[in-house]
Amino acid sequence: MAQRARDLRKNQTAAEDCVWDLFRGRRLAGLKFRRQYVLGGYVADFVCIPARLVIEIDGATHSTDEELAADAKRTEEIEQAGFQVIRFENDYVLSDRDGDVADSILDALASSALPAVEKRRLYLERYFSDCPSL
Repeated sequence: MAQRARDLRKNQTAAEDCVWDLFRGRRLAGLKFRRQYVLGGYVADFVCIPARLVIEIDGATHSTDEELAADAKRTEEIEQAGFQVIRFENDYVLSDRDGDVADSILDALASSALPAVEKRRLYLERYFSDCPSL
């Protein structure tokens, strides 16, 4: 599984490259994200461990009934491990000119398992519009 993750990192899609540009070097809110991270029997596209947040970028192959069922099973198993999963389609990521992807991720972080001290920091630094319940 670790070799598969390494291979996926070397061969990212254009949409994954765009999202990685958001995360690389703690660019998004100073938080560390990992790419192509092994979680159980799966390789998650992106993970923020402290927030227990998984971001999946889905290509056109994820639109068949079989793939949708596989994605649902995968999401369920990852959520049972205590992670929140959000998904974006490649086309949505590639056409995002207004920062909607980043905003959606920040919204997910606000309701995530991120420690309260980190949520407060992000609120004070204006990453969150509302103060999360602390």
